[in-house]
Amino acid sequence: MSQGERTLQSRYGTKRRADAFYTNQMIDHLNPDMAQFISDQEMVFISTADAKGNCDNSLRAGDPGFMRVLDAYTLLYPEYRGNGVMASLGNISENPHIGLMFIDFFTHHIGLHVNGSAAIIENEDLPAIGLDAGEIQQMHAEEHGRAERWVKISVEEAYIHCSKHIPHLVKKSDVTDWGTDDEKKKGGDFFNVKGRK
Repeated sequence: MSQGERTLQSRYGTKRRADAFYTNQMIDHLNPDMAQFISDQEMVFISTADAKGNCDNSLRAGDPGFMRVLDAYTLLYPEYRGNGVMASLGNISENPHIGLMFIDFFTHHIGLHVNGSAAIIENEDLPAIGLDAGEIQQMHAEEHGRAERWVKISVEEAYIHCSKHIPHLVKKSDVTDWGTDDEKKKGGDFFNVKGRK
């Protein structure tokens, strides 16, 4: 919790509700239910900021289990080939703070916030974070060699995002072409930026 939260809770009269939330819903690790929820997800929204606090958010996705729960305090996710900008990783290299937002739009209509610190891990450095050769081989097999590197997150807080305003979505059968450079499959110039420059 930040000082800003506390200041506004006092100003707007929500301190009692906030204290109940902190006591009943916020923890500094992932409990077994949270770990299972994360393992079931196919996407996560990530928020990062550079050294000056300029923010960026992005989406990471993969097959269920792409976000690996190593233990109650550690997550690991793969970084695939992207547009080459490195916005999220660039921010992490300057400022390790990261916010993750997992939302289940399909079954439970619930969300999970995870906040912590992030570090970039190259493939060859995976043994240094305590993974044995068998685990690393399995991870590479499950990722079909797509992971160019990884991001390790040290969990500092985890808490629920209420289901009240989470819409129900229906999954579409589709084949994902991970790492493609095909402009059409990537969305092309959907927002007509290049066409107007």
